[in-house]
Amino acid sequence: EAEIRQLAEALYRRVDWRWAQGSSPTLRQGWKPKSGFLHYGWEGYNEATILYILSMASPDSPTSDNSYEGWTATYQWENIYGYDVLYGGPLFMHQFSHAWIDFAGIRDAFMREKNSDYFENSRRSTYLHRDYARHNPYGYGGYDENLWGLSAGDGPGGFRTSVERQRRRFSGYAARGAPFGPDDGTIAPWSYPASLPFAPEICLAALRHLGDRYPEVIGNFRLPSGFNPTLANRRKFGRHGWVSEGHYGLDQGIVVMMIENHRSGLIWRLMRSNQHIRNGLRKAGFNGGWLSQPASP
Repeated sequence: EAEIRQLAEALYRRVDWRWAQGSSPTLRQGWKPKSGFLHYGWEGYNEATILYILSMASPDSPTSDNSYEGWTATYQWENIYGYDVLYGGPLFMHQFSHAWIDFAGIRDAFMREKNSDYFENSRRSTYLHRDYARHNPYGYGGYDENLWGLSAGDGPGGFRTSVERQRRRFSGYAARGAPFGPDDGTIAPWSYPASLPFAPEICLAALRHLGDRYPEVIGNFRLPSGFNPTLANRRKFGRHGWVSEGHYGLDQGIVVMMIENHRSGLIWRLMRSNQHIRNGLRKAGFNGGWLSQPASP
């Protein structure tokens, strides 16, 4: 464990975060030797919160002081189905940084203005996905209050076909989101346990429904990258539709972490004592809640 900690610290300190901004206040999403920085950066609310927190806390090469403010300036605040939310379409955007950092009760300037916090925003966004499935604006098969959840993951593949006299287009891998899409009827069932800390009452109900109605989707206690009940009873697929053969570490890891956070808060407690995380949150303007208390030894 000591060696892992040392290697992690060394890797973290080697990152030149200021360089990764290019000429922008926001962090770039990549760089290529022949063409330089990609034209798009980490902008709009997404899973990058922890990236900005770590980049600002770097002891050796932090981002500029305006990087976090530059990121929040690209946010999109919406009212959807009666929920005031910081919009991020796919559910993974509301889960990944939260697997590491407990955002309940701590606020940056943006959330202080909105009288909310990022944990509450993830809770509302989880309910938003549930309500989107209840509305089911495109009439996909299976969608209801217990079958919901759009996120990044596998899909049935790039093709068009008619389903119940409607011409449908299905995609392969895509970052599906609600309510503005894309949506081709593909559900990400792993998003239920990954959202457990935010809304256990609807996530557990969805998991029970999945086990009762679609038992073949849950294999060896693993949830697939995606499944599509709209394609039920099609010639190429099973009686409950298309089911991904992929069980990816990216999804399964978040599932394990969020189950444990819901059960005991273990990862959150450990990260509250990490000085880099605490420094980064403070530099980004967060205060209140556990951040106002001394770090545990």
